Amino acid sequence: MSQTTIIATRESRLALWQAEHVRALLMQRFGREVELLGMTTQGDRILDRALSKIGGKGLFVKELETALEDGRAHLAVHSLKDVPMELPPGFVLAAVLEREDARDAFVSNRFAGLAELPQGAVVGTSSLRRVVQLLALRPDLRIEPLRGNLDTRLRKLDEGGFDAIVLAAAGLVRLGLAARIRSRFAAEQMIPAAGQGALALEVREDAVALRATLEALQHRPTWLAAHAERAVSRALGGSCSMPLAAHAVWQGGQLVLDAALGHGSELHAPLLRTRVAGAAADAQSATALGEQAAAALRNAGAAGYLAATVPAAPH
Repeated sequence: MSQTTIIATRESRLALWQAEHVRALLMQRFGREVELLGMTTQGDRILDRALSKIGGKGLFVKELETALEDGRAHLAVHSLKDVPMELPPGFVLAAVLEREDARDAFVSNRFAGLAELPQGAVVGTSSLRRVVQLLALRPDLRIEPLRGNLDTRLRKLDEGGFDAIVLAAAGLVRLGLAARIRSRFAAEQMIPAAGQGALALEVREDAVALRATLEALQHRPTWLAAHAERAVSRALGGSCSMPLAAHAVWQGGQLVLDAALGHGSELHAPLLRTRVAGAAADAQSATALGEQAAAALRNAGAAGYLAATVPAAPH
């Protein structure tokens, strides 16, 4: 490992905050010299189409992996919810950091919460997971696509294009924008995405010394919860365009996992939901818990829902 550790990061304000956060941890804990390599990814460039139509969230990751592969960077910092369920050969997640608030946030300049929105109000989000859950709560809403980084989305709200928008609470909190949150959805009401609110550190599999260093940053409860959450998607096929939610919380010594699946094309179709719980003492048992949730969704009719999912473009 070279004397200076280089972190590959997207150049959005939130991504840079996340990379700076990890940089500070590496400097404080290990006395390392750390530099950032800012990059613009395909997901940042294509803003006129839904992610599910152009290859999914993996588009935020691919260029960073290329920088790791060719040696321009040593590690990449990601929002875990943006990391595909299967990493390319030769890459691993060395650590998952402690999760920030995983919930979704209701952001509006005029209304305090979802229940206060008038009939037919316009809500902005490009997440199919949020779309199907919003429509399950309020079938009358008009959901319009909203892409771009956090500041862009807030600006579009402020320009009057939407009555409200839904964002991850974690990003707003990290950027000091928590005051924009009018209310937070209960996690049972609007189940978060797998890994939402957690940061993941990706490295090359052969970076043995760096992996050993980064493992000291692992937050085991978050790591195990994320294993269970991501296993649901993996067991169901892991499509980028799948309107799937999965969120696990620790209650006593048990991990309680909630999951919901929406229909791939009939967005008003009833949600399929399940809740499972188990000890989840290690990655294997956490994965088994996620697979149990996926099996419950299949028993509830997931096959028909998944068959209707529009295939995403190749990553």
